[in-house]
Amino acid sequence: MIKELDADPDGSLTRRWGTRADDARVTRTMSALEANGMTVLRASNDATAKRIVLDLIPDASRVHQGASQTLDVLGITYEIEKSGRYAALRPRIWSMDRETEADEIRRLGAAPDVMLGSVHAVTETGSLLAASMSGSQLGPYASGAGRVIFVIGTQKIVHDVEEGLLRINEYAWRLEDARAQAAYGIHSAVNKVLIINREITPGRITVVLVDEVLGF
Repeated sequence: MIKELDADPDGSLTRRWGTRADDARVTRTMSALEANGMTVLRASNDATAKRIVLDLIPDASRVHQGASQTLDVLGITYEIEKSGRYAALRPRIWSMDRETEADEIRRLGAAPDVMLGSVHAVTETGSLLAASMSGSQLGPYASGAGRVIFVIGTQKIVHDVEEGLLRINEYAWRLEDARAQAAYGIHSAVNKVLIINREITPGRITVVLVDEVLGF
């Protein structure tokens, strides 16, 4: 986590939205996600989560990911982009000219073999919520990518979609805004929100729930 929230001097927001879920809540959430067509795996720590994710990705796959504190902290971003095992799309996209190659950038990012990421809330009823300023990662999450792997710290578990939206606007956005200012000198915004209630393609979405506080 970048820093304590400036508007959370007593820590109440962090306690509500940034505390690891108990076992019963994780178990309920896993069952609901599986009932909604998603494969669910559980990792007890960050090292196990990293191993699970990398083992799920076939060598030479075209892999893409958006900016993700979770993937960065786990070392997954580094492995995807530096190990040589995968055809990492993000470095290629960042090396391209935004003006002259915009169409090719859009096509490359829209339909990778594997899309990695996280979400800002996962409900006990089996829905996933992801917010974005640009929306570039949301299309692959929804349907463009062949496979999607979400890595989610259990502090992101909420009761329902309404509470998930509250977590995004009250907590996750503030931390992402601070990160964006530090990294890029710009403010973030909740411009687009994707809600995945069910996946109809068997095996397309895998959720790795990690028993640690990860990301926003």
